[in-house]
Amino acid sequence: MLEQRLNELLAQTELALSDQQKQQLLALVRLLHKWNKAYNLTSVREPEAMLVKHIMDSLVVSPWLQGQRFIDVGTGPGLPGLPLAIINPDKQFFLLDSLGKRIRFIRQVILELGLKNVTPLQSRVEDFHDEAGFDGVLSRAFASLTDMLNWCGHLPAEGGCFLALKGIYPNDELAQLPEGFALVGAHTLVVPEL
Repeated sequence: MLEQRLNELLAQTELALSDQQKQQLLALVRLLHKWNKAYNLTSVREPEAMLVKHIMDSLVVSPWLQGQRFIDVGTGPGLPGLPLAIINPDKQFFLLDSLGKRIRFIRQVILELGLKNVTPLQSRVEDFHDEAGFDGVLSRAFASLTDMLNWCGHLPAEGGCFLALKGIYPNDELAQLPEGFALVGAHTLVVPEL
């Protein structure tokens, strides 16, 4: 039933996934549902709702991923990083969060799903440094644009960019971008049934 629901949602997008990727996404939802009971990883409780609010909401940014190395800042239970890693096995994803329970969950998902392109990182973003830098710095419901850019300004590689997944177009936040940053593009992300 959950598989049929995922197929219905995917049919409303341009995304083309393999059967293995679909099975991995469903396994992620089941793990999230199971762990959520004990660890309170997300306020979304029902697997059907997780498909829309977590999986599809994460996947729709995939067409805008340019490059190979991405860091998901304030990833929580691995969103959007884990779903994106599942459907982009050719790219590397680093999932950063300060809470140990979230990183333990992500490690379990990596193990059970056999993901080779995900690196969990337990740290505060201000304290984390990576010499190579990242092609994209992702955040979903993490912070205001000003806070994100101030806290994460050291993360992009030369030519790298920030991908801020916002629920509503942030006019006020864009008007207050810190010096040295500019809006390169804004895309409407259509999440089926959300």
